Amino acid sequence: MLAFLPVDEQMDLLQKGAAEIIRVADLRERLEESRKTGRPLRVKAGFDPTAPDLHLGHTVLMRKLRHFQQLGHTVIFLIGDSTALIGDPTGRNVTRKPLTRAEIDKNAETYKQQVFRILDLEKTEVRYNSEWLDKLSYAGMIGLSAKVTLSQMLDRKEFLTRFRAEQDISLHELLYPLAQGYDSVALNSDVELGGTDQKFNLLMGRELQRDYGQKPQIVLMTPILEGLDGVQKMSKSLNNAIGINEPASEMYGKLMSISDELMWKYWELLTDLRGSEIEALKEDVVAGRAHPMDVKKRLARTITAGFHGEAAAVSAGENWARMFQQKEATEDLEEVAVAFTDVAGSEPNQIRLPKLLMVMGLAASGAEANRKIAEKAVKVDGEVVGGAVISVGALPAQIMVRLGKRAKVAMVS
Repeated sequence: MLAFLPVDEQMDLLQKGAAEIIRVADLRERLEESRKTGRPLRVKAGFDPTAPDLHLGHTVLMRKLRHFQQLGHTVIFLIGDSTALIGDPTGRNVTRKPLTRAEIDKNAETYKQQVFRILDLEKTEVRYNSEWLDKLSYAGMIGLSAKVTLSQMLDRKEFLTRFRAEQDISLHELLYPLAQGYDSVALNSDVELGGTDQKFNLLMGRELQRDYGQKPQIVLMTPILEGLDGVQKMSKSLNNAIGINEPASEMYGKLMSISDELMWKYWELLTDLRGSEIEALKEDVVAGRAHPMDVKKRLARTITAGFHGEAAAVSAGENWARMFQQKEATEDLEEVAVAFTDVAGSEPNQIRLPKLLMVMGLAASGAEANRKIAEKAVKVDGEVVGGAVISVGALPAQIMVRLGKRAKVAMVS
């Protein structure tokens, strides 16, 4: 029989970074029961393989799965290969473009390769919801659909907003919450994890489990992680994301660019430190016993080491220090005041690099700037840039731009 930590100790770790738990008392009761019987809880989180690469925003849920795993519970990493054919309507005001089965299968393989940088491969149960959803007969789908009314579905914010705006709602989109809820029935889950934007789908699992005679799962929701801009949800499409496959130096540098305020949320959601340890760090900063920059360095090293190893993280930190803190990196460099509106790209916190080169006097024309970028002759903060746009975190921002042997520092505000 497995021996589990006292419930209070488990709750200390599991409640860290949780935006909402439905219900806390039920989770405590289920953990008590688990300790008495020696049966680990079955904890699931589903991921639709709609894109090949994951960023740190995706790992918030995975890290909470890891916490359950560290406490001895059974973690189920559910790949939604069937639900991906529908496309999760969460946060969407239009119907998602459907993926092909080949695209889904390819993305699923990359997910599996990436997720085990966080979870323990030997202790993780990997499942695909095609195992049961693809086997549902016509009669089975009718029976499942009969458990929910249209008015219940229209309680969902995305559907109600589109309905009132007279925007299309495809019938297959209404099946998504049902399919996700049925996953919980098929896996007989004790706990399901998801972002706060997934609340409707997560609660559907509880309702369906009741209908199928199961004890309803506990729902643990994590907050949405803001990207480098500190404002919008981390997203590659918004150019504010940190990919988990990015080189160690790039990951470290991006983490050092976040605001001091956002740093604490990253500590909470992207590390394994307990809440009490993070509070102690905050107290040290407030009392002047620790400098925010040093705490942020520790954060960048901790997260980078988790994906690339300690040696790579230390090396990335040393390179960053040479670039930004040692005198030889910045001595005699001219600082140029740049208005963000003069160089802004089409997306939030995006800068048009050719325009920036011209404003800084490093290129005489847009044509020259584009040619030098194509020749890989331009470095931004020490990294060669091959694209026409770069992203920045919170403004004001300090950006070191080098073209050949000439370098200047842009003070963007």
